[in-house]
Amino acid sequence: MKSKENSAFLKTSGGVIGLIVVLASIIAVNIIVSTVRMRADLTEEKLYTISEGTKNILRDLEQPVVINFYFSNSDSSVPPYMKNYARQVSDLLAEYEIAAKGNLRIVKHNPAPDSEAEESAQREGIHGQRVDMYSPLFYLGLSVVSGDSEGAIPVLDPRREDLLEYNITLLIYRVSHPGKSIVGVMSSLPVLGSKQPPYQMPGQPQPPPQPAWVAFQELTKNFKVREVAPDAQEIEPDIDVMIVHHPKNLSNTTLYAIDQFVLRGGHLIVLVDPVSLVEKQSSGRQDPYGMQSKPSDMKKLLQAWGVGYDSEKVLADLNAITGIAGPNNSVEESPVILTMRNTNVNSDDTAMSRLELLIIPTCGTLTDISSDDIKVTPLITSSKEACLVDRMNAQFGAQAVQSQLKRTGVPYHLALRLEGNFKTAFPNGLAPAQPEKGVTPTATGGLKEGESVIIVIADTDMLFDMFCVQKMKFFGSQPINDNLAFFANITEQMIGSTDLIGIRSRGKFNRPFDKVMKMAQDADKKLKDKERTLMKSLQETQQKLMELPRQQSENQTHIISDEQKSAIANFRKDEVRIRKELREVRKSLRRDIKKLGLLVKSSNIALMPMLVCLVGLAFYLRRRSRER
Repeated sequence: MKSKENSAFLKTSGGVIGLIVVLASIIAVNIIVSTVRMRADLTEEKLYTISEGTKNILRDLEQPVVINFYFSNSDSSVPPYMKNYARQVSDLLAEYEIAAKGNLRIVKHNPAPDSEAEESAQREGIHGQRVDMYSPLFYLGLSVVSGDSEGAIPVLDPRREDLLEYNITLLIYRVSHPGKSIVGVMSSLPVLGSKQPPYQMPGQPQPPPQPAWVAFQELTKNFKVREVAPDAQEIEPDIDVMIVHHPKNLSNTTLYAIDQFVLRGGHLIVLVDPVSLVEKQSSGRQDPYGMQSKPSDMKKLLQAWGVGYDSEKVLADLNAITGIAGPNNSVEESPVILTMRNTNVNSDDTAMSRLELLIIPTCGTLTDISSDDIKVTPLITSSKEACLVDRMNAQFGAQAVQSQLKRTGVPYHLALRLEGNFKTAFPNGLAPAQPEKGVTPTATGGLKEGESVIIVIADTDMLFDMFCVQKMKFFGSQPINDNLAFFANITEQMIGSTDLIGIRSRGKFNRPFDKVMKMAQDADKKLKDKERTLMKSLQETQQKLMELPRQQSENQTHIISDEQKSAIANFRKDEVRIRKELREVRKSLRRDIKKLGLLVKSSNIALMPMLVCLVGLAFYLRRRSRER
């Protein structure tokens, strides 16, 4: 008897000791692993793997950078989704600290009410938020400090999580490179405004001064904007980004200056246009089709960079038609004034990811004819319902291009970004324009190649006030689409280094149940089809009811035959039946969606415990069979 008790005791104690050994081993392994820098990002979109561009910027930091991360983690009123997002931001910042290899330090703060941390957050520009009117302020933001330069992201918004890495890296770059960048602007149109001439001819009316376009006024808020004459012989070396807008008849000297600017690493934004509707606005004419516009082009440079552009063709897209004011207060559907949606922009690109609506009038198209040394990224692309029409016809309204609207089934590019090692468009240098008599002209030398970034856009009108803002008496100019945001985004992106431009948009931390959503969409489509059929039957029934009185003669206005009474009664019954079936269809749709939700919840909650129980049961049965 005692031997059995001893045996049972030994088994029990052995099991307890074994369990203690296992727990001790797990704790020991956790301690050892925690000291080893081993990380694996298993998320589908590599949410916790920072881009190579960010790593390069962190690696090149010349002085230490401190990131102060503010989050009210002790505030119980903070919503759970904000706490989850704060934890994800914290994990991402840890990756920054590792990649910087000692040049960057993360300091975490808990700005409780009336604490020094709260005062520090407010002093550094972090904005407090409230869950409701009675709750205290909570903070989720960060500041970056490097030497005497500092900046902040006042609120880290979960809705902008796909731009999280870009915004943090951009702030680090700006703080570590203080001072306003210089943007040069060259245009054949008065985009920076026109001034009253100092001397006026007596008896001759002078045009009033015009303000700068709103798109270019916005640039002056963040950058130093410098006007560059269209006949410039060189681009000043302190200019960071050049914007060449609607270039027309540029001399070889000016083209050579732009060419050398690119080859020495300057970033360039070029806007060309086969038809500029703004030229007639600048001349004072009100009719957008009252005069012909001459195209702008930089053929010599564009071809050298690897961009194809036909200045005699205008893009028409039947999936992007825009309603415009026509004669006699009518509305004209124009296929050459394009309304581009988010499906037409490259949402994977940081500058484009948040754009929803662009208005692009009478634009051209671009093709990629570059070499392998150049990386080409389409930014805006038409649908496959697009085609090309003659620029002459496009200036005279929608009716003038109707005969040319033949779908090609091919999407066309409206904006391209090119990155890489560019070759000069002047391999033999630049010869003097007017050599002295008896002197053989000799070409001047220059750079033959160099790394840079160029954005080419096949439209100039999209930045004109009429196509991007609404001017209000008391509130100034209000955007009516994303044209201004597009221009600001690409300019800001080009101000940064090449590494900053290459940073991708991050994926979403909150991932939906794709299969469940697909099932819900399929069920919804099936039921919606039935609903449309029933609605059509209901409309036909109601139409028949309305037509019955019309079939009577004037003398029978108040007399209804037995046949008509029977028809009305039947129609009434059909109407009641169809309405009932419609209600049942909608109930069925809601019921199916609830079932899908219940299935997912039960799977998430019950599936894992059931698997653990089944494994435990199988282990128990196997052990019992061995003991027997």
